Amino acid sequence: MRNPPQPPYAEELRAALGRAVAGEVRFGPGDRAMYAHEASIFRQVPVGVVLPRDAGDVEAALAVCRRFGAPVLGRGCGTSLAGQSVNGAVVFDFTRHMDAIVGLDPERRTARVQPGVICDALRDAAEPYGLTFGPDPATHDHATLGGMIGNNSCGTHSAMAGKTVDNIEELEIVTYDGTRMRVGPTGEAELERIIMAGGRRGAIYAGLRRIRDAYAQVIRDGMPDIPRRVSGYNLDALLPENGFNVARALVGSESTLALTLEATCRLVESPPHRSLVVLGYPDIPSSGYDVPWLLGFGAIGLEFTSRHVVDNLRAKRFPAARDARLLPPGEAWLLMEFGGRTRREADAAARALIRALATLGVRSYPNGHAPPSHRFYDDPDEAAAVWEIRSNSAGTSRMPVGLGGHGGWPNWEDAAVAPERLGPYLRDFVHLLDRYGYDGVFYGHWGDGCVHCRIDFDLRTAEGVRKYRRFMEEAADLVVSYGGSLSGEHGDGHGRAELWPRMFPPELMRAFEEFKRLWDPEGRLNPHKLIDPYPLDAHLREGTAYRPEQPATVFAFPQDGGSFTEAAGRCFGVGTCRRTGGGFMCPSFMVTREEKHSTRGRARLLQEMCEATGPIRDRWRSDEVKESLDLCLACKGCRGDCPVRVDIATYKAEFLHHYYAGRLRPRQAYALGLIDVWARLASRVPGPVNAVTHAPGLHRLVKLAAGVAPERDVPRFARRTFTRMFAARARRGPDTAGPPVLLWPDTFVNHFEPGIAVAAVKVLEAAGFRVLIPDGALCCGRPLYDYGMLRLARRYLRRVLDGLRPYLEAGIPLVGLEPSCLAVFRDELTNLLPRDLDARRLHAQSFTLSEFLTGHAPDWPVPRLRRAALVQPHCHHHAVMGFDADRRLLRAVGLDLEIPDAGCCGMAGSFGYEAGERHRVSMAAGERVLLPAVRECPPDTLIIADGFSCRGQIADGTGRTALHLAEVLALAIREQRKDPT
Repeated sequence: MRNPPQPPYAEELRAALGRAVAGEVRFGPGDRAMYAHEASIFRQVPVGVVLPRDAGDVEAALAVCRRFGAPVLGRGCGTSLAGQSVNGAVVFDFTRHMDAIVGLDPERRTARVQPGVICDALRDAAEPYGLTFGPDPATHDHATLGGMIGNNSCGTHSAMAGKTVDNIEELEIVTYDGTRMRVGPTGEAELERIIMAGGRRGAIYAGLRRIRDAYAQVIRDGMPDIPRRVSGYNLDALLPENGFNVARALVGSESTLALTLEATCRLVESPPHRSLVVLGYPDIPSSGYDVPWLLGFGAIGLEFTSRHVVDNLRAKRFPAARDARLLPPGEAWLLMEFGGRTRREADAAARALIRALATLGVRSYPNGHAPPSHRFYDDPDEAAAVWEIRSNSAGTSRMPVGLGGHGGWPNWEDAAVAPERLGPYLRDFVHLLDRYGYDGVFYGHWGDGCVHCRIDFDLRTAEGVRKYRRFMEEAADLVVSYGGSLSGEHGDGHGRAELWPRMFPPELMRAFEEFKRLWDPEGRLNPHKLIDPYPLDAHLREGTAYRPEQPATVFAFPQDGGSFTEAAGRCFGVGTCRRTGGGFMCPSFMVTREEKHSTRGRARLLQEMCEATGPIRDRWRSDEVKESLDLCLACKGCRGDCPVRVDIATYKAEFLHHYYAGRLRPRQAYALGLIDVWARLASRVPGPVNAVTHAPGLHRLVKLAAGVAPERDVPRFARRTFTRMFAARARRGPDTAGPPVLLWPDTFVNHFEPGIAVAAVKVLEAAGFRVLIPDGALCCGRPLYDYGMLRLARRYLRRVLDGLRPYLEAGIPLVGLEPSCLAVFRDELTNLLPRDLDARRLHAQSFTLSEFLTGHAPDWPVPRLRRAALVQPHCHHHAVMGFDADRRLLRAVGLDLEIPDAGCCGMAGSFGYEAGERHRVSMAAGERVLLPAVRECPPDTLIIADGFSCRGQIADGTGRTALHLAEVLALAIREQRKDPT
């Protein structure tokens, strides 16, 4: 059943949990909808969600669940790929509160962590001591240690450090029946003492010893001895030669045996210097044939990526796609990283490989081709750019309908074989894909024989699902024939657990079943995962019962086949938006650490809103969806940083349009959303208006009436608008000849900071252009989108197109100064008016100042200005236009640039002006990186920010005045005239 009803005890269970735990208890439809998904092909709506504050909360919540017989599962960041972090159970989410590094001992090279600790947080804490936590999956900047322990995660550097199981010394756990204990390696004498002490702990250890003694040889013979055997319970950890390590036996058990409360992790040396060599091959299998030979060179990482990944990056216009030029010739690439205590040591290892490559003749590849091409990277920035391509492999595998429609589905995701058998296995696996007509996106950890492949399964039709099942069975038989493992990194959940009998002999399957019953005799921990599993074609995210609604929309969603459902459905749970720092996505999650305030959480709610019989029943009127979107800054960080280009800002505007249909909006929607109207009125009497908005006492009433935060300084209207200045100048006659350029006088520059437009005119004329401005009062309507006023926004755009038609027909380029306004022409315009040819012309003819100068005036001698500068890119600038042209131009000016990884400034248009929670989130976002960085700048450092809202946030938060690029260039021109040398 796709959407089973809640169990009859659900409400009573919720109330009892609420009384028992200090953390949050969430059984509402919105939370259940969000936690129904992970990064797999599966979907199961949970009973409810608990966010425990500490171990005591976990024990208390388990006691309540036991009373009701409610199933339970533990969850990390929710990026599992085989169904193990979704179930019809009570989900324990450890990420919100249980995220402390309890202790770090550099001498013993260990760390004690709670399950919600993010992998990179531990790595960052260990790095000052020259240490690291070895396993580093692609999700290392948001994956949690609890989830990595549950799935036995690995990563790029498992060649150096092994799997998670190899890096866990002890675990503190609690079983479903409430037994809490610390487990780890156990000597025979200690084992005997534990058993003789009796109780539940003694009984468990006695059972473990019985399983070890009864099945020891079966375990040795039946578990593949390969670097990446992740399938199956780790019963080999109980063998005498492995120290009866109960902690390691529990790693990879996917919350089916116990919940982890704390882990003691092993730390390894982190080579301070790294060198990279990339090898290029003509096809995927050929790269595998070289792996056994390459392993002899001592690389700390031997990774693979493919042409398909590069093509996907290009199609999505990812910045990393431009760096594909750094790759050596080929269609498939091996990335070999070498480590050393010094740069010379790392480089020497890399150069030894290069010398060996030069001596190779034609090798025994499947097609007998020449040795691989290669490139050594002595520039750290170039090496980082190449690694960025590899790190984007998984996330970019899913393609929207308008870009080919590849589902990027996991499930035959991470099979592994011995590295010496990798080449032949790849050859046969590629043939299997071809026989089924599937298109696979390949990447992986070739040094360990682990193959990642995302496949375009058809999971919506009965025949497609049957074909998927047949493929899974054949793929399992193929990898087993090579002595391999169904899973080499991500675990089997219920996506592959059904296939375990194809990999393991019956006696070993019996041992697994006894192991499960010993720890969880009632089968209440993550039931039907691994043991007694759901069928691999049950509980599909789509499936043959998938019948989403296709609501009518104002936006056209042309890249998603005209479907809002497909647009929201782009998200497939990679979880990049759950990073707690770095990048522009997602500022509200970085501040709140709440799933519902992440890009993924919002996308999941919108997906479930379209689900015909899912938990979100009110569709466009859903308060759960509205609450989630309330703290979306509409910064479009997700449009730029999300691997599948989810665009929550657009989805939010669409939702609010429907949510408020026939209703009054909040007062700030009219005060701030219609700022162009109020600005035009105020421009007639700016002095008195400014006096009222800033008068002692009175300004508080003005802010209260407009819904503006009392802490904010209301921007002052300019005494003269730019358009009036320009008109007066034009009456005196044109000052320059040259090719025409249309300068867009947006509402913010025109009415609040006309000096920026004046500076832009000076710069454009200095570059040899004749500046024009449109006739009449035109506005792109940027603030209207924040409040879902889409029909009005569309009218604004039609008025703009009417006003600009002569310029569009003449092909005159338009330069915009406010990034968010220009982004309307480059994004929303063609989404609202996809068939309008003038809209397409304006889209193509609109440029930022930097884009225009670097593209249309490449020979202009850029004025020089030798100053230090801190630069804050506007979110829409980053996401829609990209910031490369600005970076190049500012460097050409000669500035000593600092561009902190600050992400969104927090103001985000009207968002940060609004009173209450939005203002709090706004300031917290700014205080993460940007505002402290500005305060630390010396007074003579230039602060550069093109966005009106960015400049406002900097002024309010630091008292510093930021300059627009146009003002910086105008300053450089003035300074150069003073001193031509």
